[in-house]
Amino acid sequence: MATTLTGQQIADAGLAGWVHLSDGLRTRVPTGGFAAGLALVDAIGAAAEQADHHPDIDLRWGHVDVRLWSHDADGVTQRDVELAGTVSRLAGEAGLVPDGSGLQSVELALDAPDAGAVLPFWEAFLGYERRAGAPDEVRDPAGAHPPVWFQASGSDEPRQRWHLDVWVDPGQVRGRIDAAVAAGGRVVDDSQAPSFWVLADADGNRSCLCTWQDRQADG
Repeated sequence: MATTLTGQQIADAGLAGWVHLSDGLRTRVPTGGFAAGLALVDAIGAAAEQADHHPDIDLRWGHVDVRLWSHDADGVTQRDVELAGTVSRLAGEAGLVPDGSGLQSVELALDAPDAGAVLPFWEAFLGYERRAGAPDEVRDPAGAHPPVWFQASGSDEPRQRWHLDVWVDPGQVRGRIDAAVAAGGRVVDDSQAPSFWVLADADGNRSCLCTWQDRQADG
């Protein structure tokens, strides 16, 4: 099994235009049209077959999104870093520039005093499945929709039912916080930064901005 890389190891690889989020190593390549995007997808597909390592690709009219994740290691590995370099090279040869700065991944979290009592319901209701080594979450088998995880909370403490975990590139955090505060929100807790910041809207509903930084285990 391949070894999962830490967030810092991924950052040290210096992949321009790529971001490391909760669901993998990702980029977006603006193409300006469908034909250019399709040609890039064909080139990436051929390279992926040669490497025997296959990315998730989303082709749209004006861009191509690429996500890299080693399923056997349940994380980002050196294979992903190498294939990211190949994708960047192929994009460059086509006169295109990868830019992941606008990408984010979203997770849904349910505060629950007894996660074990409600997790099976959401697994069945959503048609999700459990992932080995992650007993507190359920995931879409196709990877098309956000995962749901269950955060332990005291039965008597004030809590909200749902909150969002929004993963962004570290370079995007300050602008996102400033915009949220300007829109009437506030930073509730930054004691865990740069791992995550807790923000709230004017009614006190809380959500977290998350990055890969300062985490004991990535994934």
